[in-house]
Amino acid sequence: MDTRVAVMSIIVEDPAVVEELNALLHDYGDHIIGRMGLPYREKKINIISIALDAPQNVISALAGKVGNLPGVSVKTAYAGVKNV
Repeated sequence: MDTRVAVMSIIVEDPAVVEELNALLHDYGDHIIGRMGLPYREKKINIISIALDAPQNVISALAGKVGNLPGVSVKTAYAGVKNV
């Protein structure tokens, strides 16, 4: 199956959804290459970067679920090449 390498950038403005977000990321853990989280205490937000190697539909599904969480913004950037 073709996979894509992508980076998902997540900004969490509502700390009440962090547990639900972590559960979602755990569900997609097989596709996550790495994760970095930065608490920005001065602004009371969290910034999370997720590196993925997954089929396009899996990446889109995760981004959609994350984006539907209240107080969460998500953007995804894809590498130009597909992995076979």
